[in-house]
Amino acid sequence: MGSRIARALAALVSVFCLLVTGVGWSLFNGLSSDLSSAGGLDMGDGGLDGAVDILLVGTDNRTDAQGNALSQEELATIRTGEDEGENTDTILLIRIPEDGSSATAISIPRDVYVETREIGGSKINGVYAGYKQAYLDRASAEAPDGAVTEQDQRDAVQAGRNGLINTIRDLTGVQADHYAEIGLLGFVLLTDAVGGVPVCLNEDVDEPLSGANFRAGVQTVSGSDALSFVRQRHDLPAGDLDRIVRQQAFMSQLVKKTLSAGTLADPTKLGALVDAARRSFVIDENWDFVDFAMKLQDISGGNVRFETIPVTSIDSFTEWGESIVTVDPAQVAEFVGGFASAEDADEDQTPTDTPGVDPAAVAVSVVNTTAIDGLAARVSGSLSELGYGVGDLLTDPAAAYTSHVAAGSADDPAAFAVSDALGGLPVQVDPAVPPGTVRVVLAEDYSGPTGDATATESYSPETTDYAPLPPSIAQRPTFDAGGSDVPCVN
Repeated sequence: MGSRIARALAALVSVFCLLVTGVGWSLFNGLSSDLSSAGGLDMGDGGLDGAVDILLVGTDNRTDAQGNALSQEELATIRTGEDEGENTDTILLIRIPEDGSSATAISIPRDVYVETREIGGSKINGVYAGYKQAYLDRASAEAPDGAVTEQDQRDAVQAGRNGLINTIRDLTGVQADHYAEIGLLGFVLLTDAVGGVPVCLNEDVDEPLSGANFRAGVQTVSGSDALSFVRQRHDLPAGDLDRIVRQQAFMSQLVKKTLSAGTLADPTKLGALVDAARRSFVIDENWDFVDFAMKLQDISGGNVRFETIPVTSIDSFTEWGESIVTVDPAQVAEFVGGFASAEDADEDQTPTDTPGVDPAAVAVSVVNTTAIDGLAARVSGSLSELGYGVGDLLTDPAAAYTSHVAAGSADDPAAFAVSDALGGLPVQVDPAVPPGTVRVVLAEDYSGPTGDATATESYSPETTDYAPLPPSIAQRPTFDAGGSDVPCVN
């Protein structure tokens, strides 16, 4: 279900943008009262930590926001079965500094393993369902006839939402101030409302489990095809983490499409967006959505960034053999905390803003995971020409699926300086990288600068104390809603 939430953020941001420009005000004026609401949620205090935080959750529900079962035609549209889904396979924590100047949407992979307060260890996408079921089990045990009531069902859903909200708080250190939830059908409605979204693939795709069947290159997807595009996780090099990259690429284009003159000037499309939101979203009962949107003046400029929390492995297993993604909560909290204000985000996350970095004080080790002989030495040579110190040069074939820069902390300015020098590689956190050192990992996708060098590489996988981690996308540039590029992804 990696799809649903992706569009949710784009829809929210798009509505923000429409509101602050005054376009379609008559359509949006009553939206807050029309959206379905959820009460009794454990919300924060609205920005006391420097940002307003929105937890945006995509669910596998085969119902709309009002709880109505989808029709057979709608079930066919979302390309899933009739069995009720309870997983929250897409989770975004959106941080908006109090000045409303920007938005950062931080993806949390569905397979991240967490320890919860009540149901024990779980993949994070199963926390909502686990807490809901635990509540129903208690209600059934306490009932004389073992039956649960409709009120028990409603209370169980609330327990599921609060279980997820508090688990996210324990993982990230952030208590969400607002909650938004969207189901499967919502994505199709929102995408169709803007007339489809342009996407680009590196290779042809034919994956029947998700229904993804696309050619390589740029194309516009809508309806069921758009859902398949963002749901596919099989046959991708990094599974769900590659799916997250797809979601983020899709969201950026959906925001751009919604901000375009063709949408803003089209009453039919605006009306379709509102209708889609009414049927798709559940928000917390204390959120005046329209009033909140009116305060976000600068987001209309497209100042929206998409990130992914750092992970420590993508191929670990539980003791019962379940595949999981592992994280270090301290790293995650440090990473997420960097987006609490616009100033922090600019200082810590922008790759070109690296004041005070002395290249001579930074030792850069380079690991060549490709079949290209001497690539590490040539890249190291190009960095030494800029004054960087030369660290270890290693060859470790196929140890990483994508190029990146690794540093010991999320706010190491040297990592962003090196990344900028190499054409903007993703930056990820790896505590094994010592202070004063940056590690560059070169994979088949590397297209940055190389230089002449006479240094030789050594093949020594036993000395490379790193895991082939996916990129955290920590320094990916802010998406420009007025830009024209369509990023190509796996």
